[in-house]
Amino acid sequence: MKIVQINLGLYGSTGQIMLAIKKRLEENGDKSILVYPELPINLKKNSDDILIKGTLSRKANHFLEKITGYQGCFSIFKTMWTVHKIYKQKPDIIHLHNIHKMNLNLWIFFRFIKRKNIKVVWTLHDCWAFTGQCPHFTMVKCKKWKKGCYECPQYRKYPATYFDRTNKMWKLKKKWFSEIEKLTIVTPSIWLKKLVQESYLKNYPVKVIYNGIDTKIFRPIKSSFRHKYNIKENEYIVLGVAFDWGPRKGLDVFVKLSQILDEKFKIVLVGTNEKIDKLLPKSIISIHRTQSQEELAKIYTAADVFVNPTREEVLGMVNIEALACGTPVITFNTGGSPECIDYKCGMVIHNEDIEKLINSIIDICEKHIYSETDCIMRASLFNKDDKYDEYINLYHSL
Repeated sequence: MKIVQINLGLYGSTGQIMLAIKKRLEENGDKSILVYPELPINLKKNSDDILIKGTLSRKANHFLEKITGYQGCFSIFKTMWTVHKIYKQKPDIIHLHNIHKMNLNLWIFFRFIKRKNIKVVWTLHDCWAFTGQCPHFTMVKCKKWKKGCYECPQYRKYPATYFDRTNKMWKLKKKWFSEIEKLTIVTPSIWLKKLVQESYLKNYPVKVIYNGIDTKIFRPIKSSFRHKYNIKENEYIVLGVAFDWGPRKGLDVFVKLSQILDEKFKIVLVGTNEKIDKLLPKSIISIHRTQSQEELAKIYTAADVFVNPTREEVLGMVNIEALACGTPVITFNTGGSPECIDYKCGMVIHNEDIEKLINSIIDICEKHIYSETDCIMRASLFNKDDKYDEYINLYHSL
């Protein structure tokens, strides 16, 4: 079996998922070809990878998309070259990941799939596939995507444009994507699956395959973290981890917590930067980045509770990483984030209920109501090898 996977790049969580699936396929004797844009951050990994080349073409495409509001409507010749390269591979299945801002002409690309009647698996890592433009809409409480986007409150945000063409783009995407006969959609959460079933993609089968973590890396690892940051043994570490801190990830919530919680509760935030530091009180310990995943696992292990006051989330891998290190989790009831935990390893708090959040932090830290064993047991359900095997089984079932 030959699988062609397409993604915006090899970097980030989606890139790592694509690479891991390729590795798993090849371990099973199958073939996997990767397609992605040629960027400085995308160093070619394999001799048979298909790189969508052309720096000038890519810049021109992004410029035209931005000034017109029409996305995925340009890069005609580059897309024709790409589909020709894919066709020569004669894939059994094309597996799509993130394809927005991909330097692809979506009409040409999906017409190629339709004409060749190729089986498609599409993992939705966000909501872009069924909106006129945006990948997320929870914070703006928008439901226009159900019937047809218009007057978009986010058209100047990623992927930003100067003009609101969301009504037209919603109609075009509906036409392009809904004409594929052999399409199976995968979502990393039940929450996203339910949204798909309310969208113009509702007639396609949807399978939930949770994203997985490496439980050999994320495990309880004792360290000198407390000593390094002068945190006493009778003090509690309240941890937050994100790599795009801001209102979406609840940065303001941690600021509020620092103003209300007793001094014995030490807030630690990982993934910050100098700009974020200016927004934080001195009492919050700010860690810009870790040198490795193992170092991050040590921080998770040192924490007494992991807090995720996210306001937009498809799943919430940081929840699972914390659990795998034996640390209980408190999360807002946002997107798929609550699906990471159960009653034995954490709490789900109604969004913006700061009083409940504070009481939950105190209870977990002072009463030790959750065990390390139960947290690790829950995280084991998200073992990456098991999740990638689910993809392999899906391919062979089509």
